[in-house]
Amino acid sequence: MEIFTPKETDPHERRVALVPDTAKKLCSLGCKVTVESNAGANADFSDADYAAAGAHVTTDRSAALASADLVARVRKPPPDEVSSQKKGAMHVSFLDPFNEPELIKSLAAASVTAVSLEMMPRTTLAQKMDAISSQANLAGYSAVIVACQRISKIFPMMMTPAGTLSPAKVFVIGIGVAGLQAIATAKRLGARVTAFDTRKEALEQAESLGAKALRIDLGETGGTDQGYAKELTPGQLGKQRQEQAKVCAQSDIVITTAKLFGRKAPILITRDVVATMARGSVIVDLAAEGGGNVEGTVVYEEVVTENGVRIVGLAPLECDVAQHASLMFSSNIVNFIEHFWDSETKSIKLNLEDEILKSCVITRSGETVHERFKS
Repeated sequence: MEIFTPKETDPHERRVALVPDTAKKLCSLGCKVTVESNAGANADFSDADYAAAGAHVTTDRSAALASADLVARVRKPPPDEVSSQKKGAMHVSFLDPFNEPELIKSLAAASVTAVSLEMMPRTTLAQKMDAISSQANLAGYSAVIVACQRISKIFPMMMTPAGTLSPAKVFVIGIGVAGLQAIATAKRLGARVTAFDTRKEALEQAESLGAKALRIDLGETGGTDQGYAKELTPGQLGKQRQEQAKVCAQSDIVITTAKLFGRKAPILITRDVVATMARGSVIVDLAAEGGGNVEGTVVYEEVVTENGVRIVGLAPLECDVAQHASLMFSSNIVNFIEHFWDSETKSIKLNLEDEILKSCVITRSGETVHERFKS
């Protein structure tokens, strides 16, 4: 089986789908691993590192795409490259399937077996393949580091002969994987942390990490069967914003993490709330690529408001730690391959009745096979 990892084309992307260590593991399975030259450069992996791991390094991207049995990327493929893959080949990456109907159609038309990593089920068995969670973990960490670098205060309490410095106040909205890591990182740096989520169990997890839980009575909320928070009604959102506004006004740093899979991110912090925050405060919006949780967020940019609040819409923040992000992402990819590996045929054994494959395979054999994306 031949596996190819091309260099990412998105200018904001620094990760690579396979790192030398995982390439070596795939070679030991009997795979031929090909990596485009400089594919790992932005994550500090050199072509020599890949060659030493047993991978073939190529400058001929088109030829490698045409011969590969499996193409592993981080981001969705450029539209003009979909037809470059050979019929029956597999493509594994984030695909954003709900927002990319034309891409899904083109993958089906090209007879590519497309695996969407966003659709990996939130089960114990699939946990080791869950790239959404592995990357969100690092994004939560990076959000705190970014805020720490931009705020004009220190995080921990400090008692000195010149006086006592109070700890920074951090407010985390959304206690999923990213939110939990943000809480843990901010606490390790000595900040005073408050956290909010619509799910009772998430608030309990935040408290176990030492955060103060903001409890707002929103009535029935809960989570989805995939482990995400459910979308709120307009009335619930209004009440949530009102209560959050009070905490935002007292916070030095606000980190928002609320994403709705396949839909635009909800606005949680309006401009009038930002106007109540103190000069020098920092908001890090981890939902920037999905439209943002904050009015005034500009994706891939930082904005300073008239009252001196900095809104950080840089994305994806996990790219700030591109080497470790790539290491975790590539482990997710290899775990997926190994789980379905047939050692006799030296290939991936596909059974679309399998719980994992039924959830994440979008197209196969010239058709869209996933029930949620069939037209």
